[in-house]
Amino acid sequence: MTSGIKDADDKTIRELGEKIVEAKYGNLFQMYEKIVDENPYKTPMKIYPAVHYTMGGLWVDYNLQTTIPGCYAAGEANFSDHGANRLGASALMQGLADGYFVLPYTIGDYLSDYIRTGVVSTDSPEFDDAEKMVRERIEKLMGGRGIHSVDYYHKKLGKIMWNKCGMSRNAKELKEAIKEIAELRADFWENVKVPGEANSKNQELEKAGRVADFLELGELFAKDALERNESCGGHFREEYQTEEGEALRDDENFKFVSAWEYTGEPSKSVLHKEDLVYENIELKTRSYK
Repeated sequence: MTSGIKDADDKTIRELGEKIVEAKYGNLFQMYEKIVDENPYKTPMKIYPAVHYTMGGLWVDYNLQTTIPGCYAAGEANFSDHGANRLGASALMQGLADGYFVLPYTIGDYLSDYIRTGVVSTDSPEFDDAEKMVRERIEKLMGGRGIHSVDYYHKKLGKIMWNKCGMSRNAKELKEAIKEIAELRADFWENVKVPGEANSKNQELEKAGRVADFLELGELFAKDALERNESCGGHFREEYQTEEGEALRDDENFKFVSAWEYTGEPSKSVLHKEDLVYENIELKTRSYK
């Protein structure tokens, strides 16, 4: 295996030239040589999983609460499930699972000791309005003309998001994505087929409700990405990069957290900005060179 790695390294250096490799990975190779006292241009590099992959996380109980009452640690921040290894996909999976399936059912256990509202009566106009809205939504989902399944729309949305609103995006494709998702959502409400009954256990109906939410969130996701004219973190706008292909941030105009106010349609959502204030650290752009 070592011989194979050396052959691959030698081939890369032969094809590109040592100067090209040095320009791209120079500081990494320098750090490596300083640590192991071997020239990586001449000797195969020794690669192994570092502590980053086994660093664990904060201790949490079954409800994901830390030793500080009321303080919860979700996603890869805690040690449970996937959090111990810090692998990208696993960390993402735990973040989704904790936030979507766990915390909504466990935080209430802590809050129950502090919320003293008593029994909330269902005999109120607010309850009647909420119930009416839910019933109308269910009836609309069950009343589609029945041309396509819920999965059909889920996959179509996923393909749009994957191709045009992934890690690397651009204004042209984001505008296309917004238009395509809006059209897909309109078709969903008109033509989705949800089998079974509304008044019994119906997983397809549950899935339809989730996909309906995804269709709104997907459009807002693309809208938010289009609004942010910079490359920063996991958001890379192709129009905003250095000559060397590095992310080009704009801290002067985009040093804030976005919060979108729902108004009934994703296209009409209202942007609210919460400024980020850094007092003890200096902002710097991450470089992989």
